[in-house]
Amino acid sequence: MSLAQRSVTSVSWNAGTNLAKIAILLARSILLARLLPVEVFGVYALATSIVTFSGILPMWGMGGAFLHRAPETVDEEQAAAVHFTLRLVLLSIWTLALLGVARFLTSGPLQMALFILTPAFAALHLSDTPRFILTRRVVHKRLAVLDLLTAIITTIIAVFLAWRGYGLPALLATDMATAVLAGLALFIWRPVWRPRFLWLRDTVRYYLHFGSRTMADSALSEAIDNLDDIWTGAYLGNSALGLYSRAYTFATYPRRILAFPVNLVAGGTYAELKEARHQLSQAFFRTNALLVRSGFLFGGLLVLLAPEFVRLALGEKWLPMIPTFRLMTVFTLLDPVRVTVSQIFIAIGQPERVVRIRLIQLTALIAGLFLFGRVWDIIGVALVVNGVLLLGLIPLMQAAREHVDFSAWRLFAGPIAALIAGASAALAIMWLMCRAGSCPNDWITGTAKGLTFAGVFGSILLFIERDDIICMIADARNMGRNQA
Repeated sequence: MSLAQRSVTSVSWNAGTNLAKIAILLARSILLARLLPVEVFGVYALATSIVTFSGILPMWGMGGAFLHRAPETVDEEQAAAVHFTLRLVLLSIWTLALLGVARFLTSGPLQMALFILTPAFAALHLSDTPRFILTRRVVHKRLAVLDLLTAIITTIIAVFLAWRGYGLPALLATDMATAVLAGLALFIWRPVWRPRFLWLRDTVRYYLHFGSRTMADSALSEAIDNLDDIWTGAYLGNSALGLYSRAYTFATYPRRILAFPVNLVAGGTYAELKEARHQLSQAFFRTNALLVRSGFLFGGLLVLLAPEFVRLALGEKWLPMIPTFRLMTVFTLLDPVRVTVSQIFIAIGQPERVVRIRLIQLTALIAGLFLFGRVWDIIGVALVVNGVLLLGLIPLMQAAREHVDFSAWRLFAGPIAALIAGASAALAIMWLMCRAGSCPNDWITGTAKGLTFAGVFGSILLFIERDDIICMIADARNMGRNQA
């Protein structure tokens, strides 16, 4: 099978299984939210953030080094053996160190979570070597099926344990099962690669040197993604972090649908067109226009329907989450735009510009958490996270003008006008329905607000920029044909 055929097949499997996986994980999140106490999610989120953030050290950017074509990785079997050996050494050191920290500096449920998540993380990432082999060969079918099976099996396990009355273990079981399934699928059943140890100094030196070049970006990205959870758990407590983490989780589901196919192709498209400014500008505008318009549509729906969604799907105990949920929607639906803008600088070979902006974002995040998080609780944390996103997005878009031509007015004016009109119409409908003194049930109000907003939003947007929408629909159809 040619590279082009393998690429198309891989994209098709990833796109197809992604939609099914999202539906399964959304159902799991809803069921677990109804079955488990709020504070359990806080403990789990704090432990997961600690493990994930510190876990960048044993990763050391070696995945990119293995995928990169270099003299040290020409022999795939040798390169894989050295990668596995070095990964095992680094993971062993990290595991012992983090377990030691957990033993002496934590206690209770957090300590138990760290004792389980740390070895589970290490075991899972030992299977990275066969994953990278499949990725290098552009053979993603097994990985896509594994992701879907993992979502199904871990959902069954977690929901069953939660139904039986187990709290934190129900969540921790998903990580243990994920590690076991990865080992079975990649090492045991028709193994992709059989583990063996090998230490070649030149190859080890190559992995460490290549990884050191990407560590700054990886560390800053993980810090920005995880420090808000760690700070919230440390200073505001498990219940606050439980609400905050679930607000983020539910707000991300639309992004998983929209950003996945776009981000999958945007980076490669930018790299291919980097020498053709006009075509690159067209691709940049249409990609981000699609993200902004779909993001504003789904974001507006989530903000308007948050009370009904929480009451109907999650239950009364999650009502304090609503303001944070609405605020996190802004972050999760604008963040994919930041990702695609960042890919411009990676495509043209200037990743250091992204690193500088992320350093500014991290500084603002830490200062903002102490300034606003202590005063306004998780609402303050969400406001800070949104501010940090804009602090990175705005200068990135300004800097991108050196390489692409676009109009911020054309990019944002239409969706903003449609958002304001749609939200106003939905709130007016809600006022009319409730003016007699008693509102209808949540199903009726939610349906009325959702249909009104979507109808007005779509009509205004179609009226303002009909030609651009036709072009974006054509692009989406072409993307679909390429994946078929």
